[in-house]
Amino acid sequence: MGDLIPGLPEEVARECLVRVGFDQLPVVRRISRQWKSEVESPDYHRLRRAEGLARPVLALALAQPAAPVADDAGLTQKHSSAEAGSTGGPANSYRMVLLDPVEGRWAPLPGLPGPAGSLPLFCQVAAVDGGGAQRGRKRLVVVGGWDPETWAPMDAVFVYDFLTGTWRRGAPMPGPRRSFFACAAVGGAVYVAGGHDEEKNALRSALAYDPEADAWAELPDMAEERDEPRGLCVGGRFLVVGGYPTQAQGRFVGSAEAFDPATSTWAPVQEGLLEDGACPRTCCAAPGTTDRVYMLRDGHLVARDGTAAPWRPVAQVPEDARTAASVAAIPDGRVVVIGSGCHGGDQTVYVLREEAGKGAASWARAPAPPEFSGHVQASCFLEI
Repeated sequence: MGDLIPGLPEEVARECLVRVGFDQLPVVRRISRQWKSEVESPDYHRLRRAEGLARPVLALALAQPAAPVADDAGLTQKHSSAEAGSTGGPANSYRMVLLDPVEGRWAPLPGLPGPAGSLPLFCQVAAVDGGGAQRGRKRLVVVGGWDPETWAPMDAVFVYDFLTGTWRRGAPMPGPRRSFFACAAVGGAVYVAGGHDEEKNALRSALAYDPEADAWAELPDMAEERDEPRGLCVGGRFLVVGGYPTQAQGRFVGSAEAFDPATSTWAPVQEGLLEDGACPRTCCAAPGTTDRVYMLRDGHLVARDGTAAPWRPVAQVPEDARTAASVAAIPDGRVVVIGSGCHGGDQTVYVLREEAGKGAASWARAPAPPEFSGHVQASCFLEI
């Protein structure tokens, strides 16, 4: 077997390979059998993390840019997102995009299998780590949503492997075809709970998907029906926040339930995690072992350190992002808000960092090229 890189000592060659950008890993893997073996080994991922080379990345289900059209005078124009949506055009087409919010780097992923290549409308996304010999191998899982052409609920699952740079179809989600459900990754599994069926009945049922085994498992039911809840990973548990029962369409409750994978049981979280009537869509959890949760409220970013702690103000959100589509926390106390100044407007990206011990926080606007300024319908955090 030859050198990893001809003419370089092995340790130097390995240092070069660990510095490959996350979007170039599929190319590197195809160079040679040695390089493929190297980037697929758990040691490779441990070394990247040990040297601080793992990147915080957001996976965004992002609207495709509107296609140029010609007006009566032959001049090229673009439809706005709102106009495109009203005509059933490009606003119904979504793609998966990766954003490194620290470096302001954007990278689109390949389209899904199939002729359209578009993500389902209102799908959920979650990122999982491999286990055992697959430890450190990241996969992105897209679950459910609506068919972009027919708007019919789907049970489809798609799994993206960051090393191969390819999508595959996963086992379909069992049970009734559900919409607007809670979803989050906890450990190496993706958890789903609540939502509503095709008859608009709110659901209590829950499921877990193992991407490595490509298998679903039924979980015990939640105590309450929860349509449009928010799913979070908090303290190693699957936290389902808010939602509403069938008979209370749109009237959100402030309660939450948590599923513990270790005991396979649900437990209520302190009543009133949110105020009754508050939509949990902007809730997000800080990654890691912390119990910190963020959300937007009345134009401000607020935080809660544990379910028993009170909400505290963090920072006022810039005016051109207050109609928020996505809120996500990344390591080092940073929070990313993607939103616009009005419904249908171009999206702006802001990164906030809390200054530990100073009680201060400041926003920095991250560059978003025009082709990545579309509406974000779902997002998740991962570290590559």
